[in-house]
Amino acid sequence: MSAKLQKRLAADVKKCGRNRIWLDPNEANEISMANSRFNVRKLIKDGLIIRKAVKMHSRSRVRKNLEAKRKGRHTGIGKRRGTREARMPTKVLWMRRQRVLRRLLRKYRQSKKIDKHIYHYFYRHAKGNAYKNKRVLVEAIHKMKAEKTKAKALAEQQEARKEKAKLLKARKAQKLEDRLRAEGK
Repeated sequence: MSAKLQKRLAADVKKCGRNRIWLDPNEANEISMANSRFNVRKLIKDGLIIRKAVKMHSRSRVRKNLEAKRKGRHTGIGKRRGTREARMPTKVLWMRRQRVLRRLLRKYRQSKKIDKHIYHYFYRHAKGNAYKNKRVLVEAIHKMKAEKTKAKALAEQQEARKEKAKLLKARKAQKLEDRLRAEGK
């Protein structure tokens, strides 16, 4: 006994496709008697016609695979379709690096760790590809600051030495002058 009509009516009533309609095989005779929507609704209410649940489409395997990919699995030569440039453009890497370095320089300048001259020097060198990452730039800044303070200290020592020498010279000249004056009397 074909239940094509009943299936079509049930699908329309339940607002789903015909494949999702389940007709009770034990009650085939009763179902075949239903020839109107009203009768089909009654059978649905009685539980002889049911709308099946949507079939599961699990993403658990996908999630597992993505988790492994995050750890670096399944990314060998055989899994790659695009060129290296297509997968991760060098321009993007360059822009990231420049932004990191420039952000650091701005932060240092605002917190008065470096003055505008040092800032400009390092800004130009960063653009010229002199620092491959933040660590290298920070080391370079510390090195330059240490050299500057050393040079300043040396200059101060030299200046102090000069002053001392000048004082000694003046004292010597004064002594000589006093002696000559004493002899002249």
